[in-house]
Amino acid sequence: MAIAESEFILNEDGSIYHLNLKPEHLADTIITVGDPDRVDQVTQYFDTIECKIQKREFHTQTGIYKGKRITVISTGIGTDNIDIVFNELDALVNIDFNKREIKQEHTSLNIIRIGTSGAIQPDIAIDSFVVSQIAVGFDSLLHFYESKDVQFPQISEPLAQHLSWDKDKSTPYVVSFDKKLGRHMQSERTKKGFTVTNVGFYGPQGRVLRLPTSDPILNEKLASFRYADKKITNLEMETAGIYGMAKLLGHRAVSMNAILANRATGEFSSNPGETVNNLIQYTLDKIISYDN
Repeated sequence: MAIAESEFILNEDGSIYHLNLKPEHLADTIITVGDPDRVDQVTQYFDTIECKIQKREFHTQTGIYKGKRITVISTGIGTDNIDIVFNELDALVNIDFNKREIKQEHTSLNIIRIGTSGAIQPDIAIDSFVVSQIAVGFDSLLHFYESKDVQFPQISEPLAQHLSWDKDKSTPYVVSFDKKLGRHMQSERTKKGFTVTNVGFYGPQGRVLRLPTSDPILNEKLASFRYADKKITNLEMETAGIYGMAKLLGHRAVSMNAILANRATGEFSSNPGETVNNLIQYTLDKIISYDN
């Protein structure tokens, strides 16, 4: 059955509504970044670039790095944008644009986030790399989908109890990276991460400028939580949504975090651009050695 025009929206040129992409623009390996300007920061290392497309905050380039075809796309900040980007990336490979029907053969994408993050454990060094093994979402995105089978309530429920979670906030959910892709991206240069995906940069991450927060010791409580041998390592704003949507749509995802701040010690990187560039180069070289 054809998907209604109001649900599967195409532009006049036949491209997908928000991303402005056509299926031929997309590689099967995708790097996501938050900042549109960071796309150029990644593709500066490419041998060739075949297309550049930008609409709103969604900046996309596809090209070749050491023989590997890769797409780099900016998502903007937050899991609301992850909902848009992941549904439209999936549509580009798993929906027939002419018939407006779901394809019988499913295509799985490899999706690697390169992002910046703040550590909440004092032993995580500034300028280090964290690979998120699991992520807890404080947003509500996954609760709008039938998603219980990809969640880990055995972690989210004791976490909510430990935090004395306010009933007026979204119920936390926990999801994991793709084990094969994620383990490949790890090395002696990276730390294993238990990442919190927040719904904002200031109050939701415990930052106070002029507004007091509802829980002044939230970060301290997060840092003291333990599940088995796992402790929460860092805060950011997209990973849980990425992992949840990738699992639901049948794609493989991993989040690579450049630690620019340590909230426990109050430090911030003296050269954040260099740290991000180092993570980009590390990630690109890991990608070309990955075997599906």
